[in-house]
Amino acid sequence: MSNELCWLTARELARRIRAREVSCVEVMQAHLAQIECLNPQVNAIVTLDADGALKKAADADRALASGNVCGPLHGLPIAHKDLQETRGMRTTYGSPIYRDFIPDVNSLLVDRLQSAGALSIGKTNVPEFGAGSQTFNPVFGATRNPYDLTKTCGGSSGGAAVALACGMMPIADGSDMGGSLRNPANFCNVVGFRPSPGRVPDYPAKFGWQTLSVDGPMARTVGDAALVLSAMAGPDERSPIALQDPGELFARPLERDFKGARIAWASDCWGLPFEPEVRRIVDAQSRVFETLGCVVEQVEPDLSDADEIFKALRAWSFEASRSEDYQNHRSQLKDTVLWNIEAGQTLTGPQLGRIEQKRTALYQRVREFMQAYEFLILPVSQVLPFDVNTPYPTEINGVPMTTYIDWMKSCYYISVTGLPAISVPCGFSQTGLPVGIQIVGRYRDDWGVLQLGNAYESETECWKKQPLFTSRVSCV
Repeated sequence: MSNELCWLTARELARRIRAREVSCVEVMQAHLAQIECLNPQVNAIVTLDADGALKKAADADRALASGNVCGPLHGLPIAHKDLQETRGMRTTYGSPIYRDFIPDVNSLLVDRLQSAGALSIGKTNVPEFGAGSQTFNPVFGATRNPYDLTKTCGGSSGGAAVALACGMMPIADGSDMGGSLRNPANFCNVVGFRPSPGRVPDYPAKFGWQTLSVDGPMARTVGDAALVLSAMAGPDERSPIALQDPGELFARPLERDFKGARIAWASDCWGLPFEPEVRRIVDAQSRVFETLGCVVEQVEPDLSDADEIFKALRAWSFEASRSEDYQNHRSQLKDTVLWNIEAGQTLTGPQLGRIEQKRTALYQRVREFMQAYEFLILPVSQVLPFDVNTPYPTEINGVPMTTYIDWMKSCYYISVTGLPAISVPCGFSQTGLPVGIQIVGRYRDDWGVLQLGNAYESETECWKKQPLFTSRVSCV
């Protein structure tokens, strides 16, 4: 089986399956061959049920032949992020504590993807409990960047990004608190979309009202990410913040005329340090948006207190969600997870109350700013992909990083706003490392973000540059 099928867009692959131009089994065989060939070098997919995947593909073919109504993802292989509980499939959270945990239920996200026809084949690698934007853990080790195997793929949805970039699966799911959908997409030349809180309902969840962490789609193109979102999104009464818009809205054509659309270009980025090559590549993209007809202005909203807000809410979340593991398995937790939990233990009710006041004030400032500008654009990450053996950058352009997450402020500042944001491929460094651009939209304007991302992608087509090592290995 040729690996040509592995490089088709998900939309095209789904169309061919529905038209009976290719069978689900053929699609599955091609992707399993790609996994067998490439995964040993990148370590993206950490649990794989090949026999079960082929059986599911045969069942999907029979369903199609019998004339059953098939979902938009019918026959498409997917491996779920190893934080998503998947019935009958090992789900470790990247932790030795859960090395052998096999859930007996699906998360709502997995249920929705399967109901849309996606075929679950395994799990993708994550940092321990998703903590940090570098994908490594004591259970499976590190996942490597396919554009340079000595570099990190980012995280925490790192395994998903690499599997996409290597043609090992056409669609993926991920989650994002401080950049975990956007950062690995940026590092691996794929698309990662952080939707508005509540756009993709979360269940089961200990914290049904929280808005800092969201689930969302990853893909090689913006159109494919929208397709996956159409299956993920939609109301569910089990999530108290679930938005009521039906997911099918995101299956519409993405084309739009952007003439006159006002864009705020964050030229200073709140004084954050960046590697010069990142800024050079991203800043050069302003002319692309001008070509689209956009009005680009060098201005940015006031995000004062974003750092304090994010770190406090993150620490509170870790303490609340991992307290039992801390009490019973403290010696098996990595130091950065311990730091987050212990920081959460010191928080008081009055402190959290003041944090919520500051976040509310920040939201109102940004809301007023975005009344004048439809989109905000800035880099995704502050650095290029770094050495895979380095847990996190300790300095950027001579500026020391205080904590293991400080190098991701360009992402987690946006998380605090609650606005939808997407990472779209925008270029490569002189050494061939991917760089992405971050497009942020107005409150709950997920559709507008996808439309602008699609228009930008159509102009640049950076997503078409495959990792060089994949062409050097015969996967036929």
